[in-house]
Amino acid sequence: MTRPLWAVLPGGIDDPAAPSGGNRYDRTILTLLAGGVAARDVHEIAVGGSWPAPAGPARTALSRALGDIPDKSDVLIDGLVACGVPDILEPHHRRLRLIVLVHLPLSDETGLRADEADRLRAKERAALHLASAVIATSETAARQLAEMHDLRDVAAAVPGVEPAPPAAPTPDGHRLLCVASVTPRKGQDRLVTALERDLADLTWRCTCVGALVRPVPHTSANIHFTGPKAGADLSSAYADADLFVLPSRAETYGMVVTEALARALPVLATDVGGVSEALGLAPDGTRPGLLIPPDDPVALAGALRRWLTEPELREQLRASARARRETLPIWAGTARRICAVLDA
Repeated sequence: MTRPLWAVLPGGIDDPAAPSGGNRYDRTILTLLAGGVAARDVHEIAVGGSWPAPAGPARTALSRALGDIPDKSDVLIDGLVACGVPDILEPHHRRLRLIVLVHLPLSDETGLRADEADRLRAKERAALHLASAVIATSETAARQLAEMHDLRDVAAAVPGVEPAPPAAPTPDGHRLLCVASVTPRKGQDRLVTALERDLADLTWRCTCVGALVRPVPHTSANIHFTGPKAGADLSSAYADADLFVLPSRAETYGMVVTEALARALPVLATDVGGVSEALGLAPDGTRPGLLIPPDDPVALAGALRRWLTEPELREQLRASARARRETLPIWAGTARRICAVLDA
């Protein structure tokens, strides 16, 4: 008989006004674990106010919820809930099998003071050493967590991607798309700077899709911040693009990269975290996009200029993206990897 699973998640995981890769990952995996992949009896516990750690009533609710879970149960906890509260996990780590799923190390959040990053890193280290297993969402993040926190084994469960029809390209490739919450970590400010300062002489249109957590000032009428989109509206945004741009300062994997590749869209992204892993290679060894250093508007502007002015480069990257589209990971594989950890 399959063991039941308790899943402890950030509050608002299904809130359409605040979509995130981590929320979509959690929801997709839990649906598969409860369905045909594993047929587990999944019990969900949502904890509000979960970054960088539950506070006040949320701490009390989390402690009470963990106390109500039967002994020797499997408990999959999102890292945004678990990694900041080792004191809450400690009374339960011997009687429960705690499996922590880390989407982004807490100290990697952009804009933290050094002392705050150190404090969060110490809490995360303590929390992960209380876990029976740790899962990261990329091979790169798994290695980072193992080295940072002296962990013997961190499993990697790379996100899958839903199949999608390929986008129809325009000859000049002028339609640029960025899909990410508008925050300093995602780097839309660098994209706006590159476009307005260095590429005003060229024809382009840039659409930024994502929750406006910290809006970016801009003056060009060719830059559009749409707010969050989902479902058919998000699919339409991908279909109406030529190049996907992700100028992040930090990224564990970059699910939107594979979502763009599923539409055969080439990708221009910063080489941070697991982005190069998500971008991958086509079967012939070519890369379906361009990687640049993070936080470098000059490099970003140069790569965009190449894309907009070099037809041969556009065709090469488009061909590579079409080929890479056929080799992308699927969600069932992600769920099976997590099942292997749960069943170990």
